[in-house]
Amino acid sequence: MTLSTEELLRLSVAALMRHTGEHQADLAAGIGLSQAQVSRKQTGKALWSLADVDRLAAHYGMSVADLLAGPTNAVTCLPPARRATIVRGTESVVDA
Repeated sequence: MTLSTEELLRLSVAALMRHTGEHQADLAAGIGLSQAQVSRKQTGKALWSLADVDRLAAHYGMSVADLLAGPTNAVTCLPPARRATIVRGTESVVDA
């Protein structure tokens, strides 16, 4: 079964949020949307626009192509300074 580009993007965003320790409100603030808008886009009730994709890629410090290549590729391309580290069972972002 082949996933659509929209589904791959939602999976990539979810994986990137998990690996950076971000919540929807954090991502929303970083790309200029509301938390509710991010929620609708992540649940498939609204679609990510091309402008959103550009802002997502810039927010995570990667190319649009890397973001759209799927969650495994997107996480691999995440700059080390953006990765969360596990500290006593909780995720926290550590500045490099």
